[in-house]
Amino acid sequence: MRNVVGILLDRKTYLGIQSKQTGYEQIDLYNQAAEKLGITLFYICLQETSADSALGLCFENKSYRLLRLPIPKVIHNRAISLSPYMLKKLNHLAASSQVFNRQNRYDKLRIHKLLHTTESLRAHLPATLSYSRTHLLEAMEQFPDFFVKPTNSSVGKGIIKLSKQENDTWDLFWSNNQPKKLTRDQALAYIKNKVGKQTYLIQQAISLATHQGRPYDLRVSVQRGAKGKWQVNGIAGKVAAHGRQVTNLGKGGEAWRCELLFHRSGFQPEQMKEAVEQVSLRVAEVLGKRLPNMADIGLDMGVDKTGHIWFIEANGRDQRYEFKQLKMEDSFYQTYETPLVYAKYLLNKRG
Repeated sequence: MRNVVGILLDRKTYLGIQSKQTGYEQIDLYNQAAEKLGITLFYICLQETSADSALGLCFENKSYRLLRLPIPKVIHNRAISLSPYMLKKLNHLAASSQVFNRQNRYDKLRIHKLLHTTESLRAHLPATLSYSRTHLLEAMEQFPDFFVKPTNSSVGKGIIKLSKQENDTWDLFWSNNQPKKLTRDQALAYIKNKVGKQTYLIQQAISLATHQGRPYDLRVSVQRGAKGKWQVNGIAGKVAAHGRQVTNLGKGGEAWRCELLFHRSGFQPEQMKEAVEQVSLRVAEVLGKRLPNMADIGLDMGVDKTGHIWFIEANGRDQRYEFKQLKMEDSFYQTYETPLVYAKYLLNKRG
């Protein structure tokens, strides 16, 4: 079989393909794009792979067949493989295949350091420090508001926000609870207990533009496509829930069209959208040079009240559901087609 591209999924998603119980993954859009591009998709999970072959579902003639095939030459990784055993299997897979987005969870502090090496991006990076008691005390002196974040988490889990009040007291925001009013020493003790032995960072809080008094940021889909060139396939706004400090949809945030948010913030929508796209592309290009398997990322970008653009974090497995919620059908489809365009490009290069 020629022009076979592997799509590596988590086992639960893989097992739900035929019953269309695939969670956030819109498998039909992969199939639609593959038919348009003249490639055959082979859906696999790590549990069903061996050294030189995989048992998986091959989509041809609008139906699935369960087959054992040789490992495809090119694989788009959409699974998160965190256990040592699964990481080992993924490494074995990558020994015989070009697996792009092979790593799709990145340490936030590492990403910040990589971007900081590029002078033109430094103005778009919030001040960021590794977590320690010394750095925490420094942040309390320097910033009126800052976050303490896990370096390797998603959907806003584990994030603490501190806001300075009068008499060296602090409002501490955790989860969806009302802020705790703490002295500096109480705040230090609380954070130490929450962090424990995990790896955290400290990051300056940006005074984000707001919608109805709630801060918002942006999810920007940036992917490699034809000839491996990065492109922006969509920008969606994420507005924090009432009383919340994080915008993640999984934490009660709401998806909004970015043009509407820009307009209501007093920005020129098309100019701001273009500016966000340009900074996002620069971020992707810099990271792509240092992390060569990176090809499909969702960037969280912010715009402050003055219109300055900030990089917040990079997500290596963008779940894309903001575009679906907003009925941004072209953008949603492109987030599935573009990785396959890139996969076809890699196939042609390999010959």
